[in-house]
Amino acid sequence: MTLSLIPASQRRTLDEIDERLDFSVGDRTAKRSAFWLMLTLSGIIAVSGVVADSTATVIGAMIVAPLSTPILGIGLGIVTGRGRLVLASIGYVLAGVVLVTALGVVFAQLLPNPTNVLANSQVLGRTSPTLVDLLAALATGMAGAVAITRRDVGDVLPGVAIAISLVPPLGVVGVCLGSGAPSLALGAFVLFASNVVAMIITSLVVLTIAGYGREAAEAAQDAGEQHSSRSRRRAYAVLAIALVVVTVPMVANSLSSLWSRQIATAAESWLGSTGSVTSEVTGVSWTGSTVTVSVLAPPDLPPVGELQTTVDELVPWDPEVVVVHTVGERSGAG
Repeated sequence: MTLSLIPASQRRTLDEIDERLDFSVGDRTAKRSAFWLMLTLSGIIAVSGVVADSTATVIGAMIVAPLSTPILGIGLGIVTGRGRLVLASIGYVLAGVVLVTALGVVFAQLLPNPTNVLANSQVLGRTSPTLVDLLAALATGMAGAVAITRRDVGDVLPGVAIAISLVPPLGVVGVCLGSGAPSLALGAFVLFASNVVAMIITSLVVLTIAGYGREAAEAAQDAGEQHSSRSRRRAYAVLAIALVVVTVPMVANSLSSLWSRQIATAAESWLGSTGSVTSEVTGVSWTGSTVTVSVLAPPDLPPVGELQTTVDELVPWDPEVVVVHTVGERSGAG
């Protein structure tokens, strides 16, 4: 397994990994200044892309963002039993969260109508993460961890930066907070947190398989230092709890999406009983325990109770169904 994942001929040494992930190794001043400069710029680019609803701009922010470095540093610190590196890396991540979120809040205040931005695709695509997002984050985190440990695949890191999407969700958090939408901000933060947790977990797996923990333990033994595994076990427990915390809302969002599709299908069948070919379901949305079904149809609708009965059979907690009826029909040229 180790040979296929990290061939010995391509494996970076522990010192090389330290040089890349530990800001206290080597030219500390240059590393730290580069981190803050690039993080600030990536934050500005990301928030600008979110506000302007520009996918290309947001992708540019992903490539520039250096936030994956301290996140992988957390994984390295846990595997090698260096609490100082773990704490320092967590500090950089938390400070980065505050910085990018603050930029988003400031940008939101400069908009003539901040609430308009809440409906654009950059915001909506990041405020309801599902289990698919977590699965993608785990796969991307694995790719990033492999790229940092192997010399021959380092060129995939820009792609990893795009896929893991660390800074844009934080930009959305700030913009939503600045626009008075804390619930949307929470959804975007769950996406960011899930990406962070996924990257740390996958880095632990890869770095452990690659033998960096064993290498660090042997180095500590040679130096006469104690290398305790107790702190690692605590870190694993914290990560397990964090994974559960971010997974719960993602499961809820996944189920909501599934039920929304099922309810839309049921509503189409319900409308079909009118015999009108112009009737259609235009949207399904949730607000607490209420599901709102928007329909475009002629004046006469079937009894809403029939749709309520079908929804009660689909959804375990029997949500209240509200139908928003737009009277009319679509017309086309010719």
